[in-house]
Amino acid sequence: VLSFIIFICYIASLAASFMMAPLLEFLLALFLFFAYASKLNEKFKGVHWPLADFLRCITAAVIYFAISIAAVSKYNDGASKAAGVFGFAATIVFAVDFYITFNDLVTFLKQGSSDSPEGGKTE
Repeated sequence: VLSFIIFICYIASLAASFMMAPLLEFLLALFLFFAYASKLNEKFKGVHWPLADFLRCITAAVIYFAISIAAVSKYNDGASKAAGVFGFAATIVFAVDFYITFNDLVTFLKQGSSDSPEGGKTE
């Protein structure tokens, strides 16, 4: 929802060149939401879903932080400032999501290493 609000703010602002990042992030978040809601993560075991979500969180936080600084410092209209403020809020939200997803990723990777046949070796 925050990505969509930022997208709308960038459309209405002078910083319209930044609108592609929130749009792509919104669509990617929507895809992952529907993938988890429809249990695609259980059907397609070849895709590392926690890793995909982890990388999405990292890139979104970095990109939102960068374009928010540019929107707030370079443009003077209200919509650009609002998009920048919402972008900083999105950076915080994605950083929290990054932390939560990191814990899920560590659990996921530990499960994968416990299934390996190396545990059965004896000296």
